[in-house]
Amino acid sequence: MTSKLPQMVEPFSQSLKSRGLSLTRLKSTVLQINVGLLCNLACRHCHLEAGPARQEIMSADTVSQVVELSKRFSFGVIDVTGGAPEMNPHILDLLGGLSGRGARVMLRSNLTAMDGPGREQLIDLCLDKKVVIVASFPALNETQAESQRGKGIFLKSIEVLQRLNGLGYGKTGSGLELNLVSNPAGAFIPNNQSQLEDRFRQILMNKWGIEFNQLFSFANVPLGRFKKWLVASGNYVSYMEKLAHSQNPCALDGVMCRSLISVGWDGYLYDCDFNQAIGLGLGGQQIHISELEELPVPGLEIAVSDHCYACTAGSGFT
Repeated sequence: MTSKLPQMVEPFSQSLKSRGLSLTRLKSTVLQINVGLLCNLACRHCHLEAGPARQEIMSADTVSQVVELSKRFSFGVIDVTGGAPEMNPHILDLLGGLSGRGARVMLRSNLTAMDGPGREQLIDLCLDKKVVIVASFPALNETQAESQRGKGIFLKSIEVLQRLNGLGYGKTGSGLELNLVSNPAGAFIPNNQSQLEDRFRQILMNKWGIEFNQLFSFANVPLGRFKKWLVASGNYVSYMEKLAHSQNPCALDGVMCRSLISVGWDGYLYDCDFNQAIGLGLGGQQIHISELEELPVPGLEIAVSDHCYACTAGSGFT
């Protein structure tokens, strides 16, 4: 299944051809692992429609296969995502198995899931292995943030950030990296990332004494729950036009799919997490991790669909 564009917007694949461009692989240096769609939140912008009722979870067997994959091949970065990865019962085995071989291991968090029962062991492991925490923190405005994520989430996120700072995360010289991710609250493209980072840094420090290393700001991808909201609110056509008109050919060089393979919760492989959301397999093929003998070679074409406009609009999505 692929998302459909309104007729007035050129399909993404055709837009590449008309510009004489293509999207092909470089060396695969990043392993992205989605450990499941179970989440304690049901954010409005979630392209995977993760939430508390979802039951799709990466099994212990698939966790073992992923760890084995990380041993067979050399990855510079390993990116663990969800759902809320903290809610996968095998997350300690996964992070423990991935760490210690030189890769930069990152754990994506919505912050609030890090505050649940039994999370002490997870935080201790992250501290010990120096796992990078990449935290979703969409907005500095409480009302705006909670319109995306739910009531009471903003202050809980602030509490967890303060706790992580207290443990050394985000502090200069600690070796414990804490990065934030901000998404626009509505149907628009984010502002200049550097300016936004300066604003977040100043306000978080002044109001709550919070420090962080970097902030990344990305356009919301028109898939899943965000696409449903766009359609229901009458913003879908204008948002797609906005993305298409902001297409930046230079952004193609840095998009994450060129150097990444993404493993779904069930072990199937994709070019990125967004293709995973619509079941568009690696290079357009359905391949399970148990069948992967070699990494995709440089030059292979990457499967694309219309949501790829979100990754190539403006400054792009790295």
